[in-house]
Amino acid sequence: MNLKYFLKECNIFLCILFLLFQIGCNKKTAEQQKIDSTVPEIKIGLTVYRRDDTFISMIVSNIEEAVKKGEQQNNIKIIMNTMDAKGSQTVQNDHIDKLIEQGCDVLCVNLVDRTVAATVIDKAKAADIAVVFFNREPVKEDLERWNKVYYVGADASESGKLEGEIVAEEYYKNNSMDKNGDGKLQYVVLEGEQGHQDALLRTEYAVKTITEAGIQMDKLAGDTANWLRSQAETKMNQWLQIYGDEIELILCNNDDMALGAIDAYENVDKTLPAIVGIDGIAPAIEAMQQGKLLGTVKNDAEMQSELIFELSYHLAMKQDIPKSMNLVRGKYIFTKYTILKSNSDV
Repeated sequence: MNLKYFLKECNIFLCILFLLFQIGCNKKTAEQQKIDSTVPEIKIGLTVYRRDDTFISMIVSNIEEAVKKGEQQNNIKIIMNTMDAKGSQTVQNDHIDKLIEQGCDVLCVNLVDRTVAATVIDKAKAADIAVVFFNREPVKEDLERWNKVYYVGADASESGKLEGEIVAEEYYKNNSMDKNGDGKLQYVVLEGEQGHQDALLRTEYAVKTITEAGIQMDKLAGDTANWLRSQAETKMNQWLQIYGDEIELILCNNDDMALGAIDAYENVDKTLPAIVGIDGIAPAIEAMQQGKLLGTVKNDAEMQSELIFELSYHLAMKQDIPKSMNLVRGKYIFTKYTILKSNSDV
């Protein structure tokens, strides 16, 4: 066999191998496409009041993790579109419209303004898309506008009560909280947004719990800091100039504002009074371990996220909601708070 004939035979053989390989690949691709076409797909639309809120950021990240696990466990494709309203209800309204236009199977909404829930519900109802509100609870009348509207969150009054319990326990355990020895606690309050239900209830029940424990209180000042660390620092800077060492207790509606209060004191190198927060975020736990924060009330972001996703999944799949989700009055799913203190294990 001469060399020329040998090379010709090799070329023919290689061509045959290549054709067989292509046929196999095409067959595999077709089979894969057939498999992919049988995998269910759902779309979840998620809009939050602002992503730079530490607790909300935790919620979003945990939901994203729950989505990944849900895809693997249920052999389903889940598309989640997350939108940040950046504190604007007008922007969030546009987001709701876009998510509906995109054909989402369920809407998860952390409202900028809880008073506009009815508008969101009516839009979703017209498109027959279930709504899961979270973290910011609409009023009862709005939730009852339609049977496909739900709320996942925690009881704000409970968090205020537990925050008050932290203060009361420490007061009777450590008399040094009453710095001037007048038998009263001079305090200031850093609140969330003006008129926000959680802010109002957290403040009300924290103060109520402390006073019902037999502790007299003298309010020096209170103002909103919109849940933000930077605004809380600014507000505390102002109060420190006015009241200075008179402040014996700082009640904060969330941990970010508590951290802002700590920042203000550290800026002027003053001794920290008793400071308490709510949420149980990582920086707050670190501040507790450093002895800067008396305590916080943990709002279980991971559990809330799992429940938001699980509820959304069942709604999107048109399935009955499992009894194990403990639906209250057909509308609500509540998570529990936990007290974390600087002198306890966290």
